Amino acid sequence: MDMQKDISIIYEDNHLLVVEKPANIPVQADISKDPDLLSMLKIYLKEKYKKPGNVYLGLVHRLDRPVGGVMVFAKTSKAASRLSEQVRSREIEKIYLAVTEGSFGSRSGTYKNFMLKDRNRNKAAIVPEGIPKSYEAVLQYDVIEERNNMTLVRINLKTGRSHQIRAQLSYNGHPIVGDVKYGRAKQSGFTDNLALWSYQLSFRHPVKDETMSFTSAPPGCYPWVLFSLT
Repeated sequence: MDMQKDISIIYEDNHLLVVEKPANIPVQADISKDPDLLSMLKIYLKEKYKKPGNVYLGLVHRLDRPVGGVMVFAKTSKAASRLSEQVRSREIEKIYLAVTEGSFGSRSGTYKNFMLKDRNRNKAAIVPEGIPKSYEAVLQYDVIEERNNMTLVRINLKTGRSHQIRAQLSYNGHPIVGDVKYGRAKQSGFTDNLALWSYQLSFRHPVKDETMSFTSAPPGCYPWVLFSLT
């Protein structure tokens, strides 16, 4: 893969690398053995700066393989530690866009559920509070537009649980379009992409005393093209 051509570098300095993750590639190496974003970015840095040996690049948050959009990586261990602490303390603001099935009863709201991860099936389930090893999942949503019995929603992710948005929206009656794991089979006209996108990341720079915010627009394909935001 030609990094300059296929991976969009949104921002880069001595401490950070902010990129647009393409949909349907893993963030890091997995059992599929497919090319992964972390390895490709390390090659990009190695070639750009002509670095000998291994290149450090810290992974501080993840996106599901089918999900694309903005991600931040740390170029130093100090930056990785400070960004990871912001993730743990929920200081990083993560905004997603999703196209869901059906209509919402209200223009905005908050979902609070408890989730239990089934690692064997790589799937999360919504369970009653108090179930051992379950964890709280919280997100806020705002309806942007409805069209063709689908709804474009803006999601402010308050807790970064694995598969959280997909599982919570499905459990609450609004599965994401194209989500075969938590929703229905692919709709006619869909292009193999899950209609969930990491739209915006906001965080404190790990060294400078300033807040940084980066955005990535969803791709110009179905179902995103049905809505005026894109």
